[in-house]
Amino acid sequence: MHELLQIGTFPIPAQKLIDSEFRCHNRRDLEGDEVLRNRVRGIITRSNFAVPQDVIASLPHLGIIAVCGVGYDLVALEAATRRGAIVTHTPAVLNSAVAELCVGMLLSLLRRLPEADRFVRAGSWRHGAFALTSNLAGKRIGIVGLGRIGKEIAHRLESFGVALSYFGRTDQNLRWRFEPDLHALARGSDVLILAAPGGRETARMIDAAVLSELGPNGFLVNVARGSLIDEAALLDALSSRAIAGAALDVFDNEPDINPRFLALENVVLMPHIGSATDETRLAMARLTLDNLHCFFATGTTLTPIDAATSV
Repeated sequence: MHELLQIGTFPIPAQKLIDSEFRCHNRRDLEGDEVLRNRVRGIITRSNFAVPQDVIASLPHLGIIAVCGVGYDLVALEAATRRGAIVTHTPAVLNSAVAELCVGMLLSLLRRLPEADRFVRAGSWRHGAFALTSNLAGKRIGIVGLGRIGKEIAHRLESFGVALSYFGRTDQNLRWRFEPDLHALARGSDVLILAAPGGRETARMIDAAVLSELGPNGFLVNVARGSLIDEAALLDALSSRAIAGAALDVFDNEPDINPRFLALENVVLMPHIGSATDETRLAMARLTLDNLHCFFATGTTLTPIDAATSV
């Protein structure tokens, strides 16, 4: 049975699957044990845990870093390249779950569903009707990052009768309108949905200027990475009603998010649950393990990160 370094935790069913096929160790197990460090050739982790360069450098025979998740921005990729390690992830298998959550968050934001639930539970309905809300039908939707997940979101939103546009690296010649300027996309959208990958290229791309273009009637939805947003600028925009509201599944410093979010009424806050269904997490774990088995058997993998041009 091959030995791995495991970084982070997995849901219980996924962990049982992992433990049935590999022998996993934590970082503490490896400290001071040179023999064990030499035996470990693989790392298994989830996309919301960091794989720093010092850990990679400490494993002389590391050959694969298998990320359970689509994002890999927390992996020290340059250090992995220097070590000669392949980095894999799990694209495609979580598209539906993330897209479903995105649509649910958007409807919750526009129709103020969490607030309506609290209204009923508090007995306020007896004293008057709930406030009017906003339709999804007819909205202009701008999607930032039209990779696998972005396309899945777009397909689902089409049935609501919206006008779709997208911003990304290239015009993909799709039936939806390509907008090469992010500021123009925000200015022409009622809702801006973030589905782009994390990393240096996209860090803080949604800043005060973009939020200003979105305007006081605009809504923001983020199911990508917290790093895409200048969080201070977003909090200021939400507090001052410079934008109408936001639905967020990802944040900086998860789970210790900025407490200013908790005082806002014009937000829907989720605990990073885009792929958090039983079916999806098991499918992700299975693909992660299949990447590891393939590497140990052939030296190749099924879904290395350089095999995907976008999320």
